[in-house]
Amino acid sequence: MPDIVSQYRADLLHSPERGQIERIPDALVSVDGDGMITSVAQYSAAKTTPDTIDLRGQGVLIPGLVDLHIHAPQFPQLGMALDVPLEDWLLRYTFPLEARYADLDFATEVYGAMVRRLLAGGTTTAVYFATIHAASSLRLAEICVELGQRALVGRVAMDDPESCPEYYRDADAKTAIKDTADFITAVRAIPNNTLVEATVTPRFIPACSDEALAGLGQLAAEMNAPIQTHCSESDWEHHFVHARCGMSDTFALDSFGLLTRRTVLAHAGFIDDDDMDLIRARGAGIAHCPLSNTYFANAAFPLRHALEKSVRVGLGTDISGGPSAFLLDNARAAVATSRMLETGTDPSKEQHSRGVPESRIDFRGAFWLATMGGADVLDLPVGLFAAGRHFDAVLVDLPDTDLVPLSDEDLLQAIVMRATPADLKATWVAGRRVCDDQ
Repeated sequence: MPDIVSQYRADLLHSPERGQIERIPDALVSVDGDGMITSVAQYSAAKTTPDTIDLRGQGVLIPGLVDLHIHAPQFPQLGMALDVPLEDWLLRYTFPLEARYADLDFATEVYGAMVRRLLAGGTTTAVYFATIHAASSLRLAEICVELGQRALVGRVAMDDPESCPEYYRDADAKTAIKDTADFITAVRAIPNNTLVEATVTPRFIPACSDEALAGLGQLAAEMNAPIQTHCSESDWEHHFVHARCGMSDTFALDSFGLLTRRTVLAHAGFIDDDDMDLIRARGAGIAHCPLSNTYFANAAFPLRHALEKSVRVGLGTDISGGPSAFLLDNARAAVATSRMLETGTDPSKEQHSRGVPESRIDFRGAFWLATMGGADVLDLPVGLFAAGRHFDAVLVDLPDTDLVPLSDEDLLQAIVMRATPADLKATWVAGRRVCDDQ
């Protein structure tokens, strides 16, 4: 076992199980040279070193946040162009912006600013869609390594000339597959890269030919690569896939070999019980993006139902379909959306017929989704303070919490429901302090 190289004395708060929280007011966390936690113990019972870092009185230490769905090139239009349907939004705003990433200097500037913003907001693990451009997609991976963010990065594959504009698409299916393979190889060759993995990333079924989808599924199996794509994001996409494939998005992706234990499905707003059963059977996970769904999904994702069916779910910001880069904003939105699904929104209907009973989650569940839920979807040893997990952590100093005595649950609820990026005082990834004094 590597030697302990750092120790942290801190007030810890995490969620080992969904719906449960654990607080250790005076804990000692020991971390080895690889950034892995070797032990977590009460300070009074633990063996310390002279250079122990004392964080007491500076805030509460929570696990790093895991964002399962980000369109990195869309960062410049964050909070804009949210007033049109998804299919118009793509053609009028998003594809023209993404086409600009043929310019490596532009990509470097944007991606650097975005990764710094996300680290400042406590996102220690990010799952990124890039663009079709190999060089700028690789630059995103390199920036994540340089700045110290754990990430999965995908060069986007999209070759269907009927759905993708001529100025922004892969030349053909063979190009989409080959460029994806080359990108995976290039990311794996980044020097000193222990944080970033490349993904197979078909944008979604409407943007890809059957040949590309099948080839990408085969490539993922051959290269043992993760997969990320969109699934049943909106009425338009959901019905488009049914019309083209004669089956749901979930079953169509499975038919192309794209539904695996290492697949992240963004949105999945219109999946039914059969879809959920298949997703669970394959071991795939869902990136729930409640803020983005508000603008583009046309419906509320049945989050609690999916969780009760043992489908793996975490949270995503969906930059820029969602107007906030701060994952805790989406944790709040997950709580609010679940309550609206349960209670309904049409005041002309009687209360008993207005919503979907037993749909709500609370702040405990939202916190778990933002940390352990995302870690579970990715099969990454993060999201929790425990031996054998990476020391990915965020120091939160929430103002005014000392005005009245707070229980552990009250403190967590305050963090989840009202913390801002300004309240996050430091961020660590794999034991490296990557952001502080925000």
